[in-house]
This record gives sequence, C-alpha cells and structure tokens, in this order.
Amino acid sequence: MPIARLAEVPADVLALVEARTGAVLAYETVGGGLNSEIAVRIRSADTTVFVKGLRSDHRRVRTQQREADINPSIKHLAPAVLWHIQASGWDLLGFQDIHGRHADYAPGSPDLSLVADAMTRLSSITAPDIVMRSMADRMKARSKTPELFAGAALLHTDWFPTNVLVAGERAVLVDWAWASRGAAWIDPALWVVWLIKSGHTPEEAARWAARVPAWNTAPPAAVTAFAKATVGVWEEIAEGEPEQWVLEMLQAARTWYNAR
Repeated sequence: MPIARLAEVPADVLALVEARTGAVLAYETVGGGLNSEIAVRIRSADTTVFVKGLRSDHRRVRTQQREADINPSIKHLAPAVLWHIQASGWDLLGFQDIHGRHADYAPGSPDLSLVADAMTRLSSITAPDIVMRSMADRMKARSKTPELFAGAALLHTDWFPTNVLVAGERAVLVDWAWASRGAAWIDPALWVVWLIKSGHTPEEAARWAARVPAWNTAPPAAVTAFAKATVGVWEEIAEGEPEQWVLEMLQAARTWYNAR
C-alpha cells in the first residue's frame, strides 16, 4: 500500500536537516514515489539535497536503514546517501540531488535502452550481507515453488517509472525500499509487466527484457512460475488499492502469464 505523503515539511524535520545543510532557503515537495512520508528537495546556501523520510514508529521505517546499507553497493546506479538522521521521532535520508525526469516506458521511447543498461549493471551486483528479504520468501505465499526465485543478486524490484530518473544519457535508480535478494532475472521479469502496462505486447516486452543477459539464462519454468505469482501479488494489491493504475498492472500481469 502507498504511504501517505505529507504536503508540508514539519518544522522539526527542517531543524534536523539544517543541522547538516545550514539554513534552509527553500524547499519543494517531490511528486511520485510511494514509500515515504517526506520526499522533498531542499536548498541551502551551499547545497541542494533530496530528503526522504518516515516517522521512527512507522511500520516500514526499517526500509530507511536498508536503503542506507545498500547504497555503497550501487555506486553509479543510484544517488549517493550523504547522511542518515535518526532523531526527534524521525528517520531521514539525505541524498545527492539528481536532475532528471521520470522514465518513459512507452513503445519507441529512447529511455528503454537506458533502463535495460542500468538493469544489466544491477544484475551483476551481489546482494550485500545485510538484513534483506529474499524473493523466495516474498513469494512463498503465492507460489508452490518459491525456491525457483532464489539467488544471490541484489534486486530493486520496484520498477514504477517514477523510480527511474533519466539524467542525460543514463538511468538512475531511486527508492530502494523494496530491495531484495534473488535470481538476477527477476528485475527484468518485473519490468516486463510494466512494459505491457505501458503499451507493449508480451513479445515486445520480452525482447526488451532480453537486453539484460541474466534474463536469457532464466529457466523458462521458473519465469512462468514467477509470472503466476506476480498475478497473485497484483490481485492482493488491487483488493486494498483499486486505483486505475493498479487495475492496469493486474491486467498486464495476467496478460503476461497467459502469454506464457
């Protein structure tokens, strides 16, 4: 379920940030993203930083520490974490500010090659030895064979287009709240559903996934099992969050599974 975003930055949060940046001259809340209560670009006299955060008693606050712990492993793929504040009832991460736009997954988009390139680099990274759920564990309630999804790769898993910033000639991956450990072909598999939702046929989406070498080594039976489990994921999300984009993702997941 998406996390409610605060429209204004509380004064106590600004005070915590100012201890790191100096006096805040201006800030703007950032649209997109579903995993934080605070998402804001803050400008001081010397710097501009992107800040995301949750209250320290939020049920998903552990994702903040996970994102901080993962960051050293994903240099050149994600904005650098500059600082991590845990104080005054808040958990805040300050990131290098990246000037970019959200990726376009539509057929013919020049962004698709950049996303595939970033995914290829990510697929070669081994998940760090930190507390992190595995895809086998995440899917065990929706698959009879979750062991097929096991692996040592670091996975992003949340390919919402707002989590991919196109900056110049590269795709930068943000919001690692759902990072997991698993088979390296799983990220391109998840991207396939987004591509279908964005107007690609299952065959076209698979051709883009094939730009990631890890996809081409995936056992077909494992991919089909994952496609079926993914339908279950979106059915569950749609039960609690029947927004139009969620229903479209559910239909895309079903289309992919049926095509297999």
